[in-house]
Amino acid sequence: MNSPCLVSVIVPCRNEREHIKAFCCAVLAQQHAVGWALQVLIADGRSDDGTRDLLQSLCMSDSRIQLVDNPPRIVSSGLNRAIDAAHGEVIVRMDVHTAYSADYVAQCLLALAETGATCVGGPWRPVGEGWPQAAIALAFQSRFGSGGAASRRIDYSGPADTVYLGAWRREDLLRLGGFDESLVRNQDDELNLRIVRSGGSVWQSAAIRSTYTPRGSFAALFRQFYQYGYWKVPVIRKHRLPASPRHLAPFAFVAAVAVLAALAPWSNLTGAALAALLGVYAATALFNAAVIAKAPHRLRDTAGIALATTCMQVAYGIGFGRALIELWLLRRTPSAAATRLTR
Repeated sequence: MNSPCLVSVIVPCRNEREHIKAFCCAVLAQQHAVGWALQVLIADGRSDDGTRDLLQSLCMSDSRIQLVDNPPRIVSSGLNRAIDAAHGEVIVRMDVHTAYSADYVAQCLLALAETGATCVGGPWRPVGEGWPQAAIALAFQSRFGSGGAASRRIDYSGPADTVYLGAWRREDLLRLGGFDESLVRNQDDELNLRIVRSGGSVWQSAAIRSTYTPRGSFAALFRQFYQYGYWKVPVIRKHRLPASPRHLAPFAFVAAVAVLAALAPWSNLTGAALAALLGVYAATALFNAAVIAKAPHRLRDTAGIALATTCMQVAYGIGFGRALIELWLLRRTPSAAATRLTR
């Protein structure tokens, strides 16, 4: 594939006044190869913090930036509206809370050309500042926390279930129908599942480098993974495919703890089993955290990583369990109101 004359960058955003200007400057500073230019489409979800006014000013100062209205305010609808307005042969998704290497777009183009994959992207590389954000970032990288997902391995290049963000040929995205707007979360995973099921491929390149800013508190992290767990169930139901073991493990753990805790008052054996399960989990979480914690605050980081891992897994399991009850047993239809929107 020859380098396209135009690359459309699509970006969903809402209430990002503190970050949007720096993000736009960083995107427009991407290294350009001969023969291609950028179109930056920012889908604003009706921001009410001044982001929209700032975006309109940025659009007036640089014609490469375009504001796209996103009335539903969710990521999937914003991405689709940006895709509809895109004119580039290649579409590259970006996120406001991510920093990109200078050759990020160029490496996306190179990976598409060299692999022929339907979707390419880089690994999910979180970087935090201070405690607990730095500990949360390290927890994202742990195999115990992520279940061994390829997208968390920063040195891995090859086929993957999903990648961070993504880049596609526009014709492929249109053929696939874009992102599923019934999903508030996990729309990336669902699209990549459709790609693979339709005979395409998803490729991760370690040369596509970016750093993601994770949530800055354990409470925010819990809310994030609660939503991931909840919205994984609609994806499974839509495609009638079983989840991978790493998707089922958090729910299995939470369900086991809940059942044992309910039965423990009536059985000493059940109480002992609950204590053993919690003890093994705590020991595993702390050991994993101690292995990846870094000096000079190894003890503090060990505690933070273990707590972050627990937040991710327990929240995911609870969200997954709630969705099973509501969507499978009660036959309700998932909606954006099912989980409160966060960043």
